[in-house]
Amino acid sequence: MNRRFAFRWKRLQSFNRRYVFRVAAGTFVLLAGTWLAAASQGPDQDDATINDFESRVTKYLELRKKEAGSAPRPTNSPEKISNSQQNLAAKVKALRPDAKQGDIFTPEIADYFRRQIASTLAGHDGHKIRASLRHAEPVHALPLRVNQIYPQGIPLQSTPPTMLLNLPRLPKELEYRIVGHNLVLHDIAPNIVVDFVSDAIPSKKD
Repeated sequence: MNRRFAFRWKRLQSFNRRYVFRVAAGTFVLLAGTWLAAASQGPDQDDATINDFESRVTKYLELRKKEAGSAPRPTNSPEKISNSQQNLAAKVKALRPDAKQGDIFTPEIADYFRRQIASTLAGHDGHKIRASLRHAEPVHALPLRVNQIYPQGIPLQSTPPTMLLNLPRLPKELEYRIVGHNLVLHDIAPNIVVDFVSDAIPSKKD
């Protein structure tokens, strides 16, 4: 009887050891997968995303300058400025007839911008940035389309400098603008929307 009991006890111990090992192995695999998923959004991935964004911006600007031209020559005539701007905008549109949202702000790039902006607004200066946005004649309910000329008479809301510190720098020909909760990539000379990130500015409750 004692031998039979001892045999069963050894089998039970062996089973328990195998079960514990399997659970531990499964837990390790799960944790490793979680760590790898988190690591994929780490600094290296962010650097790659920023490089991709800057490369797309550079290609756009090089194409625009080479095929459509640069900023109009300085003049004191508002009519000449307007005509030059419209001509340049028409050329840019012709160069990018199939341009659409996401050509520059790909889903990955757009997510990066949303994270950066949300992190900035959740930080120490977040309330100051929101106050600056409220006091800067915010633009509401303006439908956005890539390649559209920014409507005359509607203010171009600038991006607070504190927020800009956490966003990739742009060439002098381009700028970030805010329209409602959207972040716009604006080409200054032709006054057109190059691309935009929808819902880039989270509401305060978020």
